[in-house]
Amino acid sequence: MELIWEGVMPAVTTKFTDGDQLDLTSFKKNIRAQLDAGVNGIILGGTLGEASTLTSEEKETLIVKTLEFTKGAVPVIINIGEQSTEGAVAVAQRAEEIGAHGLMLLPPMRYKATDHETTVYFQEIARSTSLPIMIYNNPVDYKIEVTLDMFEILLKESNIKAVKESTRDISNVTRIKNRFGDRLKILCGVDTLALESIVAGADGWVAGLVAAYPAETVAIYELVKAGEIEEALRIYRWFMPLLELDISPQLVQNIKLAEVATGLGTENVRPPRLPLQGEERKRVLTIIEKAMLCRPRLPEYKNL
Repeated sequence: MELIWEGVMPAVTTKFTDGDQLDLTSFKKNIRAQLDAGVNGIILGGTLGEASTLTSEEKETLIVKTLEFTKGAVPVIINIGEQSTEGAVAVAQRAEEIGAHGLMLLPPMRYKATDHETTVYFQEIARSTSLPIMIYNNPVDYKIEVTLDMFEILLKESNIKAVKESTRDISNVTRIKNRFGDRLKILCGVDTLALESIVAGADGWVAGLVAAYPAETVAIYELVKAGEIEEALRIYRWFMPLLELDISPQLVQNIKLAEVATGLGTENVRPPRLPLQGEERKRVLTIIEKAMLCRPRLPEYKNL
């Protein structure tokens, strides 16, 4: 399957049972909702997917089951955030063996690598697989920035195709386009900057709140691409208090509470994460409840 780095690609949550096992029934329901809404890909095992707590076997199960659930409708992409280059290469090769369509790569974890070390890390993974790759550029959370000069080197690897742009600097979309044109596809990785990034020329949106609100997310993307900015803004303004739940260390707990509200998931998280408590739980629930009371009517966005 050809992987086109465009459109809405949910970074889906991983569902767990009350007994802390993979909840594949709930997971399948959510994947079906994403497909029904018109997403363009599924990304597994990111931060929102609680990747750091998943075993290798669980990650493989998620890939295999997502391929089964999607039945070729959209590409399935697995995130790689391992502790070593050797470990990352092994995950990349195994993902290709079992049928994943693409990779999202974080920089080296638990070590603030230099620009050269980070570049070599990405190069070695890229050279170990034929799968197309999206680099996750998030210096705010991961303390390593992939600069344009680094991308100049990295784009010599033909399978490095895209960037998940999470620098929080919307002008970076323009800098990337000016320097690389369409050679490097740009997917916004920050929910609260998505509409602005798409207007500026981003090709897609790696979304978080899409896990609970798939149709609203895809509608915003499609409306902006069709030039229907006012209609997109109407939905985006309603969405913003919810989207802000994504820019928090507790984004997983927040978004899983939203999934409960829309019937697309459960609140179960894997320790050391725990469900929200006290005043913070009340605050998040209030945001969700207010949004649910005035959930917008969507236009026929699929045929724009």
